[in-house]
Amino acid sequence: MRERKIAIPNKQDFILAIDQGTTSSRSILFDKLRNITSQYQINTQQYYPKSAWVEQSPVEIWQNTQETLRKTIKIAGLSSTRIAAMGISNQRETTVIWNRKTGRPIYNAIVWLDRRTEEDCKLLESRDFSKVIQDKTGLILDPYFSASKISWILANVNGARSAANRGDLAFGTIDSWLLWNLTNGAVHATDITNASRTMLLNINCQDWDSELLELFDIPKNLLPEVRDCNAYFGSTHSSILGTSIDIYGVAGDQQAAALGQACFTRGMIKSTYGTGCFCLLNTGYERACSDNKLITTIAYRISGNVNYAIEGSIFMAGAVINWLRDGLHFTESPDEYDKLAESSNLDDLVYLIPAFSGLGAPWWDTKARGAVLGMSLSTGKKEIARAALESVCYQTFDLIGAMQRDIHDSPISSLRVDGGMSKSNWSMQFLADILQIPIERSIVTETSALGAAWLAASKIGFWPTQKHFAKNRKYQHRFIPQMSSQKRQIKLSGWHDALERIKAVP
Repeated sequence: MRERKIAIPNKQDFILAIDQGTTSSRSILFDKLRNITSQYQINTQQYYPKSAWVEQSPVEIWQNTQETLRKTIKIAGLSSTRIAAMGISNQRETTVIWNRKTGRPIYNAIVWLDRRTEEDCKLLESRDFSKVIQDKTGLILDPYFSASKISWILANVNGARSAANRGDLAFGTIDSWLLWNLTNGAVHATDITNASRTMLLNINCQDWDSELLELFDIPKNLLPEVRDCNAYFGSTHSSILGTSIDIYGVAGDQQAAALGQACFTRGMIKSTYGTGCFCLLNTGYERACSDNKLITTIAYRISGNVNYAIEGSIFMAGAVINWLRDGLHFTESPDEYDKLAESSNLDDLVYLIPAFSGLGAPWWDTKARGAVLGMSLSTGKKEIARAALESVCYQTFDLIGAMQRDIHDSPISSLRVDGGMSKSNWSMQFLADILQIPIERSIVTETSALGAAWLAASKIGFWPTQKHFAKNRKYQHRFIPQMSSQKRQIKLSGWHDALERIKAVP
């Protein structure tokens, strides 16, 4: 699809962003000064048909997204004709396959958390394909990524394989699914960041890889066209919002958050605390390889210029708080956990290891399971709550340590944070204490949406370029380390001792 000539009427003075995450769909309207004018959010239902299986309804995701778009515009009291452009950020790796003629999914979306293809990945590993996959994609052979999910759907849904071979089906991560519906089936595309998470894209030449497609038995005609993050992705059909809006920005949620945090140069790092925790370190124009079980991915490609990144993913961050609520029936809201932690017995060195579906980076230990260690008779709800908050910070410490070993650079000077859990002052202060670096919390915590909006807005000249955007970035609060080195060492030693005990469990 060719680029459209961009002309913005004076009356168009807002940017609309879709932020479709694992637990919710949200739309946010930004004004010319990058302030949030309005937003609306709807939670997304997750389904667990079998142990370690996680699914969502693609139809529900699309319906919820439409509703958030309409409500956001209505709350602002605006006409949709005043929106200059739209950007999209989305949960990555989550896999949807649909019929090109009917537009209907042939199976539920298989969420990135899903582990059903564990044995399939182990089989490929036993055949020595791990290295070739990592060399081409930068990824570790794991069910986390899209390729094995696609293979599973084609092999297990009746008629899927033959339909795919005929060219009747389309695959996409959530961005592609939304684009297809927003444009009424006119666009089947993705951006380079989402494509880099499928385990099918060769990040060296930045194109779909025929050897990997053959390895996973996936026909190429199933795949979307790969575009720059700030490319033209079509226009919304007028029936959706009453007018047609151009889509000029798409990025996976973590890369979009890095853009929203203005991490444009080598060595800049951000950490997003949502359902999981995702640290992304910009490594510049050249790919950096990890020797510490981290992944190499594409940070962004803007107007043909690519930046790479090293990323580590922690499976459980905010999800730990959800487990306390749903599994242990804690009645406190997330906002009340700071008070629980502050009033806990600090001499009670209890550790919670949130390995409910294994340990993510930098361990990638899928057999590890969650546990609470170091309990005494004084351990109660407050201490467990504090241990849950601390566990996310300890995991971040291990993750960033692995990143620093990989890039052999000078120590990281600060960490930019965002996401729901970053609103916890207690957690962010503890994170600063454990990392021994300042923690900068963005003034706009919805940085994935801000990054997607920036892609669209900067493309049409509505917002400033990278240099000016970075210069004008503001943070809400800067947390400075306060803990003594002796206390910090005691707590870290206890954490690593607890980790070894968990990893030793057969």
